[in-house]
Amino acid sequence: MIIVILVVLIVAGLIAGLLIDSPNRNEIRELTFAAIDFNKLRSGTYIGQFQGKKSHLRDTKVKVEILDGELSDVTILKGAVDGKGNYQKLSGGKTIEDIFQNVMKSRSLEVDVVSGATLTSKSHLKALENALEQAQIHE
Repeated sequence: MIIVILVVLIVAGLIAGLLIDSPNRNEIRELTFAAIDFNKLRSGTYIGQFQGKKSHLRDTKVKVEILDGELSDVTILKGAVDGKGNYQKLSGGKTIEDIFQNVMKSRSLEVDVVSGATLTSKSHLKALENALEQAQIHE
């Protein structure tokens, strides 16, 4: 009987958690990304962040280094990192660093997200986009 009660309480907690996080999940799922011209980036250090309007469970913040017009480094200040700043493993052993490396190679935000961590991936890409928009040279 105690086991049944514990299982019911765990299931109820999981359902409540999903319902509470649902607006944030929908917000991130529907994020779109601007076209960044990687040929027009100013050298410097830029901070970008994503803050949810519905919830702050997946808020992210990144620091971007642009050197000689090239995206040279991305550091997660808040997000999928542990207390020491090391990238956390996501589904399939991938990390957000893998996504950032793909962005640097392809010079585009149109990269594959980590399957099973789509929302985490998209919130970090949005923070990266916000930093790159600051670096963008507008003519």
